[in-house]
Amino acid sequence: MTKPTVSCANCEKEFEEGFDFCPHCGQKSNDDLTIGVLFYNTISNYFSFDARFFKSFVPLMFRPGYLAKKFLEGKRLLFLHPAQMYLFISVIFFFILSFTVSDIAEKADSAMQKDKLESLAKKKDSIEEIKPVLDSLEIQSLMKPLKQNQKILGLKDEDLKIADSIIKTGRAGDKTYNTTFNYNERSVDSLIAINAEDNEIYQAMGMDEDAGYLTRKFYGQLLKFHRNRGASSIIMTFFNSIPIAMFFLLPLFALLLKIFYFNKGRYAHHLVFSFYYFSFLFMVFSIIFGLNRIWEIPDWIDWLVALSTFMYLFLALKNFYSQHWFWTLFKSGVISFTFLMMVIPTTIILLVMFSFLFY
Repeated sequence: MTKPTVSCANCEKEFEEGFDFCPHCGQKSNDDLTIGVLFYNTISNYFSFDARFFKSFVPLMFRPGYLAKKFLEGKRLLFLHPAQMYLFISVIFFFILSFTVSDIAEKADSAMQKDKLESLAKKKDSIEEIKPVLDSLEIQSLMKPLKQNQKILGLKDEDLKIADSIIKTGRAGDKTYNTTFNYNERSVDSLIAINAEDNEIYQAMGMDEDAGYLTRKFYGQLLKFHRNRGASSIIMTFFNSIPIAMFFLLPLFALLLKIFYFNKGRYAHHLVFSFYYFSFLFMVFSIIFGLNRIWEIPDWIDWLVALSTFMYLFLALKNFYSQHWFWTLFKSGVISFTFLMMVIPTTIILLVMFSFLFY
C-alpha cells in the first residue's frame, strides 16, 4: 500500500506524509509562520542561535580551551563555530555596553556645561576690565564702507588689507572664552554667524595657511566639535569605533600565540583559540555590565572577575597546547603583558584616530 505523500513548500519535492522535516532540503514540513518562528529563524540564520549555542556555552565558560581543541579535532557540527560564537556574543556585549556608554556621554555633557557656566561666572566680574574687542560682524561693518568707496578714497587692495589687519589686532587680546585647544571661541562664533568660509575659520582657530591635508582634517573635526558643543558625540563615535579596532586586536592576539607557539600548528589554529577566548571575555564583561545595570556590584568583585580572565587564559593555553604548566604560566604572563603593553595602546590610538577622523 502506497503511503500518502506531501509536497515540500520550499524545494517542491514530494516525500512521505508524517515526516517532520523534508528529507531533501531539511525544512520543517509543517512550518506555520508565527511570531516565534519568525524571530527564531532570523536569529538562527544569522547567529546560529540553536542547540549548539547552549551546548557550547557551558564549556566556553567553565572548560578553558576545550572548544578550540575539539574544533581542531574535527567536531565542528556538535559545537558552535568559533566565528559565529564570537559574532553572536559580541553583539550581546556591545548592546549591553551601549547603555553604559550613554550614561557616560550624558554625564560628560553635563560636566562640560557645568564647567562652562563656572568659567563664565568667574570671569563675569573682570569682563569689563578687558579691552573691548571687535568680533567679525563688527569688523565687517567697519570694512564695508571702505570697500564700497575704495576708488573714491583712492585705496589700493594692499591698503584694505592693512586696514583689516589693524582692526583685527584688537581681537588678539580677547582671551575670555578660550578652550583647551587655545583658540578664541568668540571669534569663531562670529565667523560662523556671518557664514565665513571654513578655511578662514580654521585660520582663526590657529591653522597655518599652508597646512597639509591631515592638519586641515584635524581642524575640520575640531570645528564640528565646536559647533555641537558636546562630548556625547565624540564618546559615541569612540564607542562605535571599537568593533573596527577589534579587526586589528583579535588577529594580533592570534599572531602573538603563533610567535610563542610557532610549532603548534598553523596561524588558523591560533585564530580559532582567539575567537573562543575573546568570546569568553565578551561574555564575562557582558555579565558584569548587565548585573551592574540591575544593582551595583562592589568594585572589588568587578576587579576580581576581570583578573580571573588571566587565570582562564593560563588554563586555556595549558589545555589547548598541552605544554608543561611552568612554560604555560611563563608564556601566558608574557603574552598578557605584551598584549596589554603594546597591542591595547595601539588599538586605543586606532580608536581615537577613527573616532576623530570620522566624527
